[in-house]
Amino acid sequence: MGIARRTWDWLRGLRQTEAHQPSFARVPLTHVIILDGTNSSLDAGHETHAGLSYKMLSRLPASAHLSLYYEAGVQWTTWRNTHHVAFGRGINSQIKRAYGYLASRYHPGDRIIFLGYSRGAFAVRSLAGVIDRVGLLQGRYATERNVEQAYRLYRKGARTGAAAVFNDAYCHPTVDIQMVGVWDTVKALGVRLPVLWKLTEEQHAFHDHSLSDNVRHGYHALALDETREAFEPVLWQSRADWHGRLEQVWFPGTHGDVGGHIDGDEDARPLANLSLVWMLARVEKNGVPLPEGWRARFPCDPMAPSVGLNRGWGRLFLLRHTRVVGADPSETLHPSVYHRRVTAGIAVPDIPMPPLQSIQHMSTGLLRPVQDHAGG
Repeated sequence: MGIARRTWDWLRGLRQTEAHQPSFARVPLTHVIILDGTNSSLDAGHETHAGLSYKMLSRLPASAHLSLYYEAGVQWTTWRNTHHVAFGRGINSQIKRAYGYLASRYHPGDRIIFLGYSRGAFAVRSLAGVIDRVGLLQGRYATERNVEQAYRLYRKGARTGAAAVFNDAYCHPTVDIQMVGVWDTVKALGVRLPVLWKLTEEQHAFHDHSLSDNVRHGYHALALDETREAFEPVLWQSRADWHGRLEQVWFPGTHGDVGGHIDGDEDARPLANLSLVWMLARVEKNGVPLPEGWRARFPCDPMAPSVGLNRGWGRLFLLRHTRVVGADPSETLHPSVYHRRVTAGIAVPDIPMPPLQSIQHMSTGLLRPVQDHAGG
């Protein structure tokens, strides 16, 4: 048999295989992409909320039908790699890797959930922006070359004609993101050092971290007691033409508390757990079957000590100011703020919070709000 004949038979067989694929019942998956913050770790006792979420989800049975991706942030362990942190290096590669993973596995009908902390929060918000601005590559086109091209088109800014052509040729027609959940998104990708922070912000100005039309639910846990400018947050801005659900909730504590980055200080864990439980409740409401009784793993106490502002590298950040609270109508206070501040005799910001009766359960150590509008 000649080469031409064998090639024809192979192609005919390939077409026949593809024609029978619709009869294969693929179970829809939930793709959970988790991007962690700087100096994150999966070591026991040192996990952030992103790491703890990943560990719990990774132990779910196969019947949960999860596709799970986790990536740690830049590690700032010595002065040798300070420039990676100072200039926000690595975040673009992080976004591209997560995009490539999702593109190679996503099928229409699957559910997508993004979780992130600190710079990782900025990264997952930008990842949603890539999908909104350029599209998500179909699996058969999810090559390294096409991922790079998609990101180049994303960097050009608002959707261009070239991006539209690329989308029509290689991407899914529409891709919805069920949920983007973030803990204390930082404003600056690079450290806000004199002069240098201006350069880094211009370098990363192309990122789209706004609420995209393809996002159904946005949840943002924010640190009320953080004052370091290096951790200045970037909130979502409500849009009248956006029809999803947006919750931006202020919690007691600093950037490390709200993101669970407590560096092994287990005394601070019950305060940190407030924002973890709040977010995981929304993950559960949005279709991920968490283990029965999962809340009991994360005891909460609004009066537990904070990890503080001056631990480790924190004392090097001298530029500080009180965070602006209540600028967007989506912002509310978590009930624990009222409990902690009133007990300490500290003024409470004048923005909405859930009914005060939801505070009555805090004394048990497990925060169970009476009204928990997590959305679905």
